[in-house]
Amino acid sequence: MSALPNTLYRAEQVRELDRRAIEEHGIPGFDLMQRAAAAAYGVLRKRWPDARHLHIVCGPGNNGGDGCVIGMLALAEGLDVTLELLCDPGRLKGDALRALQAYKQAGGYPAVMSAPPVQADVVVDALLGTGTDRAVEGAFLDAVQRINAAAQAGAGVLGVDIPSGLHADTGQVLGAAVRADTTVTFIGMKVGLLIGSGPACAGELVFDDLAVPARVYDELPPAVVRIGPQEYQRCLPPRKRDAHKNRHGHVLCIGGDYGTAGAIRLAAEAALRSGAGLVSVATRPEAAVAMSQARPELMCRGVESPEDLDSLLSSTDAVLLGPGLGQGDWGRVLWAKVIDSRLPLVVDADGLNLLAANPGQRTNWVLTPHPGEAARLLEASNADIQADRLGAVQGLVTRYGGVAVLKGAGTLVAVENQPVTLCTAGNPGMAVGGMGDLLGGVIVALLAQGLGLYDAARLAVDVHARAGDLAAKDGERGLLPSDLLPHLRSLVNPSVGPD
Repeated sequence: MSALPNTLYRAEQVRELDRRAIEEHGIPGFDLMQRAAAAAYGVLRKRWPDARHLHIVCGPGNNGGDGCVIGMLALAEGLDVTLELLCDPGRLKGDALRALQAYKQAGGYPAVMSAPPVQADVVVDALLGTGTDRAVEGAFLDAVQRINAAAQAGAGVLGVDIPSGLHADTGQVLGAAVRADTTVTFIGMKVGLLIGSGPACAGELVFDDLAVPARVYDELPPAVVRIGPQEYQRCLPPRKRDAHKNRHGHVLCIGGDYGTAGAIRLAAEAALRSGAGLVSVATRPEAAVAMSQARPELMCRGVESPEDLDSLLSSTDAVLLGPGLGQGDWGRVLWAKVIDSRLPLVVDADGLNLLAANPGQRTNWVLTPHPGEAARLLEASNADIQADRLGAVQGLVTRYGGVAVLKGAGTLVAVENQPVTLCTAGNPGMAVGGMGDLLGGVIVALLAQGLGLYDAARLAVDVHARAGDLAAKDGERGLLPSDLLPHLRSLVNPSVGPD
């Protein structure tokens, strides 16, 4: 067993990894099946050491073959096993057939297409594998529902490779999906286990590479990556002893129309706590006065017309445009002024809504939509975005250029010709107004400090999410965006802060 990898693959890529292991490195497919079953059974015994009765639900493919070998191992230890085979045994071939024969030779008697009631200490889901791409129906739907009913009645559920009914690429539930307590996955981590409904369906994830040679992974770029500690060290080295504020970037935050000044203040404070040397705020005059008094480190300027931005834009390294901007006349003219500039931009909130109404492309901006804003930018529905978040974030880059950050549970960061970055940190307590404004401030601060757009966006997303997890140690419910501010400081100083 190993820690969860930072490289994730699509289903077809995992099939290619399997092929390489078998055809190019001489590992028989049945050997891989035995290794997978042994790994899964080991996790089962560790998670449920007192379990005496297993109910294993097997489908017609190699996933079902894994289940048969798990049954064989359980019989060898004297456990009671009910193995439910949801296909005619005559349909089985290759390694799956060999696995069923091994189960029978061990004294097992499969229940074929009989839909027995699921009554066991632990249910093993070996029904459908990574190839599922359409709605689960018929006997398979009935099996998924019976597994979930058994879980509600108190049985443990172990998923083999991926919960049945979960799309391996998108994390979408295909009509119905097994809700596992633990899922053991093999060789390549599937993208769908960590995005969309994947985390809710998979439960605790355990990864085993089945001891395939490292060369199996050569020259097969992952579809998605996660940020590791080495990224923090590379992007955020200790500052030089002769540092001064002008070397750490001048950020300009624009927004805060009447009634929404809090949004731009949160963003600006996040930029300060993330290490920007100077932070200016362009907002309504009334808000500028109050903000300067509340947070004197911010340089607040009241603006009423686009011309009021000229001097600020001329001395700025990066701009955050949108928090609390509004879509009225004031917001629209400021938006148009900044869009026409050549400065690196982070566009958020109403800045994105105005972009949806006035589409354009550029290479030096970061767009940070939540699913609703992404739907407007892509002229799609919210459901469309959530059904394929990976496709949506890549679609944003194709249509608008630059870097796209699709926020939500499992935030994704995309740029052309690079793997998509997935953030698996964060928690439900962060689902509160103002969290996105805070993220925009972190991104623009890192951008102003000299990081490239992609590095600034992906690192900021991870910093923001980890700050949320640190702040949530006192509880998720009632978490405020401002609770994250002290933790931002420690995270952007990896040489002195937490790992």
